[in-house]
Amino acid sequence: MKKTNVINLKGENVKELKLNENIFGIEPNDIVLKKAIKLQLDSLRQGTAKVKNRREVSGGGRKPYRQKGTGNARQGSIRATQYRHGGIVFGPTPRDYGFKSNRKEKALAMKSALSHKLLDDELYIIDSLEIVDMKTKTVKELIKTLKLEGKVLFVTDNDAEKLYMATRNLGYADTVMASDLSVLDIVNSDTIVFDEKAINYIEEALN
Repeated sequence: MKKTNVINLKGENVKELKLNENIFGIEPNDIVLKKAIKLQLDSLRQGTAKVKNRREVSGGGRKPYRQKGTGNARQGSIRATQYRHGGIVFGPTPRDYGFKSNRKEKALAMKSALSHKLLDDELYIIDSLEIVDMKTKTVKELIKTLKLEGKVLFVTDNDAEKLYMATRNLGYADTVMASDLSVLDIVNSDTIVFDEKAINYIEEALN
């Protein structure tokens, strides 16, 4: 078991918590992690790029000139691909950029991302993320008190409405429920802050 400190909203050490080494202490698999990130990014692509082929462009219903006797190469339509305003050959068509990844790979990618954060001292655990109000100023003061740097991601076990409302106008802070946490969320954050119940949820889900 790996041990880490649990702090409160004032940044004071409250207790020591044992983390599951099979989740937070593994040797990160960067290949699987990269695949999971690519999968998530590709799934966000619309894939709606579309060109018209020679069947779909308008015009060209007859031969531009007779087959023989003109000295020109034979042509069947002025909408062939070599003509201006002709159809496009091998152009993009609507497609799905997603690909399959099995359950074990997804779990390994999540464990790798979390282990990276712990190894780099970018993972914090707070006993509770319940704040007094939903003011942005409150979260700014919390980040300053805890000396958090860069883009901060707060992970809670519930919807944490006050924290969510307080962070939504900050470009460098975000809030997500543990059940919705993704590999991309973890990788995109410079610092990740869990409440204790969220850690328990993650360990149960990945164990």
